Amino acid sequence: MSLTAEHPRVPLSHRPTPIERMPNLSAALGGAEILVKRDDCTGLAMGGNKARQLEYYFGAARAQGADTVIITGAVQSNFLRMTAAAAAKLGMACEIQHEERVSSMGVEYHESGNVLLDRLLGAKIHHFPVGEDEAGADRALDEIAERCRAEGRKPYVIHLGIDHPPIGALGYVDAAEELLAQIESEGLEIDLVIVPSGSGATHAGLLAGLLLLGSRLPVLGVCVRREESLQRPRIARRVSEIGALLGRPDLQASDGDLRIDGSILAPGYGKLNEATQEAIQLAARCEGLLVDPVYTGKALAALIAGRRGGGIPRDARVLFWHTGGTPALFGYRELL
Repeated sequence: MSLTAEHPRVPLSHRPTPIERMPNLSAALGGAEILVKRDDCTGLAMGGNKARQLEYYFGAARAQGADTVIITGAVQSNFLRMTAAAAAKLGMACEIQHEERVSSMGVEYHESGNVLLDRLLGAKIHHFPVGEDEAGADRALDEIAERCRAEGRKPYVIHLGIDHPPIGALGYVDAAEELLAQIESEGLEIDLVIVPSGSGATHAGLLAGLLLLGSRLPVLGVCVRREESLQRPRIARRVSEIGALLGRPDLQASDGDLRIDGSILAPGYGKLNEATQEAIQLAARCEGLLVDPVYTGKALAALIAGRRGGGIPRDARVLFWHTGGTPALFGYRELL
């Protein structure tokens, strides 16, 4: 039986997502076998990791009889786009809140990419002027929910702040089971998994799932929103909370389990740097693989830096977890 079987879930993703070898990229980096877990192929309005998480949020929403889903995120958020898509697919209304997390961006950032898709998918858009106030953004969602109730609707709020349980992370407990099954069935050998680490749901869910399944496969989370000193306790807390959701309050991540790299974050969330820009171009030109400026580009940049700096040996077998984000590329046209 699946670890998450007792939690309500609505199937939304194409699973299992494939694992592909990247021989040209491996050669360009002078060694290490690089594989990619293609969670950009989950389906649901151009795919991405959020499809796995939304299966559990929408499962909870349906269990509560909700007819409207409300969520917050950055202007170019993949989560908002995929929430709007899931709501449309399930015949529910969707209200999303754009947070101004990335300053000094032009018209394309605010009109193209995920924003264009949000509108196409029929979401009602709200705006929150602050970029780094998780609690305030969640309170604003609650105010939108109250207005929905006053209109006779039944809203379900997807809170993403640290003070709310990481229900969506259960999707990555499932992904850990999926990965181990693929490793066995395909005869793969993997020494390290690299994944973007933002809200922490994907990173902590994957780590928690592997620990619960008795795997010691290392997971390196690459910081894309906050620095390592803040992300480390966040992931530790999320792993424990996931354990509690699954009836395993004893689950804890040790210091050795919490592998976190903050070296590619600057100048901050959603801000391009040279390393990320190079990673985007290298993936595209070596493998026809599209990574985004916010999450996957920075995670791949950390992999590249690790290989060039010797932290990732020539004989290592590294799985890069592609969490999607392709539509955001269009919002960054002028910078790319």
